[in-house]
Amino acid sequence: MKNWDVVALGELLIDFTPAGLSQAGMRLFEQNPGGAPANMLTAVSRSGLKTAFIGKIGADMHGDFLRSTLESVPIDTSGLITDPSVFTTLAFVSLSITGDRGFSFARKPGADTRLTIDEINKDMLTDTKIFHVGSLSLTDEPARTATFESVKIAKDAGAIISYDPNYRAPLWENVDKAMEMMRLMIQFADVMKISDEETSLLTPYSDPLEAGKHLIDNGVKLAVVTLGAKGALVVSASGYVEVPGFKSTVVDTTGAGDSFWGGFLARFLSEEVNLNEITASQMYDIARYGNAVASLCVEKRGGIVSIPTFEEVVERLNK
Repeated sequence: MKNWDVVALGELLIDFTPAGLSQAGMRLFEQNPGGAPANMLTAVSRSGLKTAFIGKIGADMHGDFLRSTLESVPIDTSGLITDPSVFTTLAFVSLSITGDRGFSFARKPGADTRLTIDEINKDMLTDTKIFHVGSLSLTDEPARTATFESVKIAKDAGAIISYDPNYRAPLWENVDKAMEMMRLMIQFADVMKISDEETSLLTPYSDPLEAGKHLIDNGVKLAVVTLGAKGALVVSASGYVEVPGFKSTVVDTTGAGDSFWGGFLARFLSEEVNLNEITASQMYDIARYGNAVASLCVEKRGGIVSIPTFEEVVERLNK
């Protein structure tokens, strides 16, 4: 019996999100806790499962705020290291009229990139059902090596490896380096999510179905391509299903894909699905739960703070 349901490694940062104008007409920003792996874990935790986070923050007001935020979810923070030599990573978000985002990062270097393999408690890697990583930890050393080494340790211990690449152009030296590093992780992934905007970055195909099939052909057992408001496409060796999304009043898309994936993984574990024998109806049900989580997340501003409770998700599913 594993101690944790899902352990994730990666970035934990502050999203400064637009929040109107001051009396002087200056733009105001709201301090929102974020980072894709932490957003994902929040959705898993709020679905009633046990989670833990591995990463690094600075010994500053932002790091303190992030640690307390995770603990309040609750997410186990025993693997979250505070390093006084670096600053907590910050992301400044711009929102378009449709709620889509642009990013500017304060990360030169950010604490999240300074995690080393020697700092990681290996028990957290070997004592979890699912071990999850993204791609922001692949942009810089030593976090890149720490990520790959951690995945190998967790996989050898029998964990299901979850991978959700998250392309942020400003964090890479060029797009070719991003594609090389992000694709390198695919060989280790058992379950993987990409967005319809990332298909040609992670595969030779832009078409979602072709991209999904390519991932399956390259060893991924369950691949998901999110399609924004249209829902998700789920692909396995036995076939594929298209799962429509729920209607939402979109305020901010921050955390939408992360919360979808957290809901997806939580439902996957709750139903005790066999990855090698997953059926079309199981794929549909799991993705529908993820869609419901994401549809609620986008109706509020911010990442972690906007992720719904299990009861709210059930209510939307039953509508």
